[in-house]
Amino acid sequence: MKIAMLARNANLYSHQRIKQAAEARGHQLDIIDTLRCYMNIASRRPEVYYNGQKLPHYDAVIPRIGASVTFYGLAVLRQFEMMGVFPLNESVGIGRSRDKLRSMQLLARDGVGLPVTTFAHDPKQTEEVLALAGPTPLVIKLLEGTQGIGVVLADTRRGAKSVIEAFRGARVNILVQEFIKEAGGTDIRALVVNGKVVAAMQRRGAEDEFRSNLHRGGSAETVKISPEERSTAIRAAKSMGLNVCGVDMLRANHGPVVMEVNSSPGLEGVEKATGIDIAGQMIQFLEKNAKPNKTKTKGKG
Repeated sequence: MKIAMLARNANLYSHQRIKQAAEARGHQLDIIDTLRCYMNIASRRPEVYYNGQKLPHYDAVIPRIGASVTFYGLAVLRQFEMMGVFPLNESVGIGRSRDKLRSMQLLARDGVGLPVTTFAHDPKQTEEVLALAGPTPLVIKLLEGTQGIGVVLADTRRGAKSVIEAFRGARVNILVQEFIKEAGGTDIRALVVNGKVVAAMQRRGAEDEFRSNLHRGGSAETVKISPEERSTAIRAAKSMGLNVCGVDMLRANHGPVVMEVNSSPGLEGVEKATGIDIAGQMIQFLEKNAKPNKTKTKGKG
């Protein structure tokens, strides 16, 4: 197969692993800088150009679109879809998962476990939002934030009110969520490929850090997840309409709750923690499913 990968940085561990896995199976994989593509949006002959050249036909496309270039990245991916190229993850599914509010609403609709989450536009409603979210401490998140950036833990009601009003003053959208204290600074990342959990790791935050992101000093180890956690991860992936994703969950007293569904999960942490060849499984999925003009939107909403 001839595979295109949309990625900004070809040297990242995840991108190199996917390229190695594809080439080991006899496929050709070209890494294409998403922002250097431009498009001819024609009715019958949609085309993508790159570095002044019209791109050849590809059998499949692997989107590894960074959060900061989501808008343009999804436009390029849609153009590939219009050309009949099979995507590892569809543009609509990625768009759902990148919008924190939309993804939470879809997960709630499908009965997936979530932390108590509140959202409002009017700064005058701060008190009501805090009352809905429950007792402190509370987690306040920027809707556009990624990788643990723009996430604040407020220990007191007064502190939470000050943070919310500061964010509102900057005209940014935020979510307010309950803090799952019993998780103890750890979370579960479950890797879902084609409706199955293929690997899971437990991430632990650095000392005095409530966020467990690996690049913020966290550590990872392999973990055995419960049937309920496995089911939650699979249902979350299905709600988003994603073939490959990382589902981040916390172990709450009332069962697993989903924090986020990541449509471009990093492979380094989970492959090194578990020893499982995730990149190879992604390529195997394309081998079985990549057929021309087979793109159809999965999920609803």
